[in-house]
Amino acid sequence: MAGRTDLGDFLRKCRAEMTPEAAGLPGHAGHTGRRVRGLRREEVAQLAGVSVDYYTRLEQGRHSSPSEAVLDALGRVFQLDAAARAHLADLARPARRRSAQVTPQRVRPALQQMIASMVDHPAFIVGRRTDVLASNTLARALLTDWTRLPPRHRNYTRWVFLDPAARDAFANWSTVAAEVVGTLRLYAGRFPDDPWLNELVGELTIKSPEFRTWWNGHRVHERTHGTKHMRHPAVGEITIRYEALALPGDPDQTLFIYTTDPGSPSHDNLRLLALWATQQGSPGTTGTTAPPTPTCASRDTGRSTDAG
Repeated sequence: MAGRTDLGDFLRKCRAEMTPEAAGLPGHAGHTGRRVRGLRREEVAQLAGVSVDYYTRLEQGRHSSPSEAVLDALGRVFQLDAAARAHLADLARPARRRSAQVTPQRVRPALQQMIASMVDHPAFIVGRRTDVLASNTLARALLTDWTRLPPRHRNYTRWVFLDPAARDAFANWSTVAAEVVGTLRLYAGRFPDDPWLNELVGELTIKSPEFRTWWNGHRVHERTHGTKHMRHPAVGEITIRYEALALPGDPDQTLFIYTTDPGSPSHDNLRLLALWATQQGSPGTTGTTAPPTPTCASRDTGRSTDAG
């Protein structure tokens, strides 16, 4: 029943956020005389080519097996991107969703050795629930030292919302935080009965008003690549580019690799951080010891105003 409730919540959010103009309905400029936000149920039904009763039953959780054609039509009506369409399919087909795996995920030794060899680039592997499964020295220096946390606390989303250092690490924390909530929503759609994921969502809902607001928004986000503007207390501003790579043969594991533009102040600062991390024994972002200052290193002093 929980999955069907999630489907109804998601459809209602999509309907509320889609305006008649965006949906291509004529004669609705300015929403004159409208008493509901977004589209009406009958308008969604008309655009999707289904009956009003059928669509109403979908929203109310009284019909749990819509056809592929109906899902495609709803995705078109709500103008969903690929990630949101996949999420809709997960919510609509609970019988097809994979059972939750409560055993810890493992990273292959060869992958651990590979990311450890990336001494110039932060790299880490994230599993389901956004658990951090493995990380190299530079990733732990830039973000936080996951190895010093209890195993159940080695989670990227939990760090973003519950560690004060994470708010200082990103120039635009709210953008980063909202996106990671969207990523966690994708996992929740795939594994609705995962007790550890549900426990994480419950903890964050209680402890973080921001998480609670964004979680109730039902937005989804799939990380593929992008830019993050970060700050480190030891070296200053670092603008990084990230690539998120799915690992063939390792279900629900994603490799994140951070890079900087060659010759940029951020590149110099990241090299300085790598030297500092080696000397400090891979501290987290809470370290306060001043780093060495080679004459070749420059500082990125411009304050960034957005984040990936």
